Amino acid sequence: MVAVLGTGDSILRVIEEHLPGVDFHARGNEITASGPREEVELVEQLFTEMLLVLRTGAPLTEDAVQRSIGILRAARTGEPGERPAEVLTQNILSNRGRTIRPKTLNQKRYVDAIDKHTIVFGIGPAGTGKTYLAMAKAVQALQAKEVNRIILTRPAVEAGERLGFLPGTLYEKIDPYLRPLYDALHDMIDPESIPRLMAAGTIEVAPLAYMRGRAQPVFTKVLTPDGFCPIGQLRVGDLVIGSNGEPTPVLGVYPQGVKDIYRVTAQDGASTLCCGEHLWTVRTASDKRRDRPWRVLETQEMIGNLRAAHARRYELPLLTSPVCLPHSPVPMDPYALGLLLGDECVTDATTPSFANADTELATALEAALPGMRVRYGGGVDYALNRVTAKGDLVTLENPATRTMRALGLLGMGSRGKFIPEDYLHNSADVRLAVLQGLLDSDGGPVAQTGRNCRIQYTTTSDVLRENVIELVRSLGGVAYSHRRSALGRTPGMANGRPVAYRHDAHVIEIRLPESVEPFRLSHKRDKYRALGGGRPMRFVDSIEPMGREETVCIQVAAADSLYVTEDYLLTHNTLNDAFIILDEAQNTSAEQMKMFLTRLGFGSKVVVTGDVTQVDLPGGTESGLRVVQHILDGVDDIHFSRLTSADVVRHRLVGEIVDAYGRYDAARQEREQDRFTPMNRAQRRAAPRARAVG
Repeated sequence: MVAVLGTGDSILRVIEEHLPGVDFHARGNEITASGPREEVELVEQLFTEMLLVLRTGAPLTEDAVQRSIGILRAARTGEPGERPAEVLTQNILSNRGRTIRPKTLNQKRYVDAIDKHTIVFGIGPAGTGKTYLAMAKAVQALQAKEVNRIILTRPAVEAGERLGFLPGTLYEKIDPYLRPLYDALHDMIDPESIPRLMAAGTIEVAPLAYMRGRAQPVFTKVLTPDGFCPIGQLRVGDLVIGSNGEPTPVLGVYPQGVKDIYRVTAQDGASTLCCGEHLWTVRTASDKRRDRPWRVLETQEMIGNLRAAHARRYELPLLTSPVCLPHSPVPMDPYALGLLLGDECVTDATTPSFANADTELATALEAALPGMRVRYGGGVDYALNRVTAKGDLVTLENPATRTMRALGLLGMGSRGKFIPEDYLHNSADVRLAVLQGLLDSDGGPVAQTGRNCRIQYTTTSDVLRENVIELVRSLGGVAYSHRRSALGRTPGMANGRPVAYRHDAHVIEIRLPESVEPFRLSHKRDKYRALGGGRPMRFVDSIEPMGREETVCIQVAAADSLYVTEDYLLTHNTLNDAFIILDEAQNTSAEQMKMFLTRLGFGSKVVVTGDVTQVDLPGGTESGLRVVQHILDGVDDIHFSRLTSADVVRHRLVGEIVDAYGRYDAARQEREQDRFTPMNRAQRRAAPRARAVG
């Protein structure tokens, strides 16, 4: 009874104040109410709801009772809604003995909308719990592992004041703008764990400007079905290559201005340029060991934290399938081209020849070159002769010579070999066949005791080295290269005599995905399969500043938001599996609002909060929160929740202040409208007389 009536009958006095037509009499454990039938029925419903709230263990306060009366009155007028007990007992989060729950009907509808929709706008005056409830839902989603990270952001706008120069680091300068978010965060999470979560990138608190800074220089190359293209030339609707090797359309292109640029380099030598806020999908050895999902970090979050003891900390994802490029016809079988690049000698003075000790390769080469016969010439030498028919002219050019001439390979020595563009940027089958020919003829599996097998290929051609590395990367593998100096090497033997090495050699160590077969030659293939090729891996090795450049960022439609940039590195600009909250959204411009919303990734949820009556933008700038209501109203999976002064949960006066300002603004708008409303002719004739009489 004490809990129902409140200490010193405080709750009963609230009920009497809001139901003046009802007389209450409390005796012992009984309460009697007399008055108009409708009012008494409302009292009966109210006490029933109050008892339900108390039985759940939720506290019953004077404010809760006052709001319960409002909910019941609204229900009696025909407005659909939940019962007070359903509103007041919906627990969102509990921390250190404190439970966070909605306190009004509109707050409950707002919380329910966050559960049901991907993007929710919470619009209402200060004190209605828009941001606080959104943050509680974000922490709840993180604890339930529905998302991998929380991102809290708000625009850093001076509220009508010129603050001038602020001392300290960049984070110290922007910290006052973000302080309300930090304060709410400390109410919901153990304060000791917050620094750890922020250091791991699980929770990010940043100004809105950081959300748009995830960019690359305009000249950075991005892979498209037509080859690599500068990112600055891409337009909405263009296709780029995603992490699965398939084309994915560009959904947005956003110029970012001049920014500080860093070069991110992997341990295999692959590198690209990006800004400090650019996003990378990474994982650590601990993540892998504990079967955790890949995380998303900014470039600047990884700087200075690239090593875990002696090992590289951050692993980067690789292509899950070979890059899918359109097939183009080629003048020579790609496997045959690979064999000839590895062991052939094609000049315009002699018959083309092929040198290899494996007769299996000679047979395969002949099968791949119609109209040609591979004739054994003794030792390891084979000649490539044209198959002639009776009556053929002896002066007809050898087909292999003719094709090599057309490809620009005729007369190329070992240092000048290369893979023609028609083969290098072709379908996955063509690229794999070229690589198999090269490895069958001049490469092979290399095994070490106690370790799995790797693939090794050697060439003296600088261009062919780059071509082989590109082939491997386009198939989802990694390739490491080092130079073997000719100086000081023990001479090789040829026909029993020593032959000195004349040129330095590039030794390429290759790792390919399990699904990619690198060899056709039987004894190499069997050895590779028996020992196992190992998993290709790529780690961040270094991040170095590279000055300032004009930048741009793109958004792609791929499910993981990844796209292929230089050296077949995978990166992205959108936020997947994240709960993102934009606070004080009334101080964003229309362009900023569009930029923010288009950062939405797959598996993410966005809540935008703001009060359109408190805009602090420079004069003439229209609030993005006002504009977006007209643009996105009615779009599926986007919801607008509107809260009023009745939902203010701060001091009682806050709601009254909001209402007072609302009345003042409405009256001022009415006066302004009357002032500029054109008078009709009779009013204009009467106006001078009225002023004279006055």
